[in-house]
Amino acid sequence: MTVRQLPPGIDATRLDLAREFRARPFGAHSGDLQHLLNVMRGLPIANKHVLVMTEPHRQWTLAEMTGQPPLPRLLSNQVFHSLEEAEWHVFKLRWRELTGAPLEID
Repeated sequence: MTVRQLPPGIDATRLDLAREFRARPFGAHSGDLQHLLNVMRGLPIANKHVLVMTEPHRQWTLAEMTGQPPLPRLLSNQVFHSLEEAEWHVFKLRWRELTGAPLEID
């Protein structure tokens, strides 16, 4: 896998930011984590992983944005029953996309 040039201010060794997100995915974050999240959320929409609520407040399914205009294509083998776990999964996917390395934190 080829590692892309990391955006300014993104440091792939900052596992503390991943741990911070894991501990508290919602609410206020440190400035460094918020910057990382802004970069992750600002990635190009094509092929971006997103979450789709497939049962109101009970089930979320991973999807990938495809086509023109981009629409979510559900990845039905990736279903979550906790929004926190779903967000963590997407965080790890985006981390890998940005750094080229899997995030080995659970």
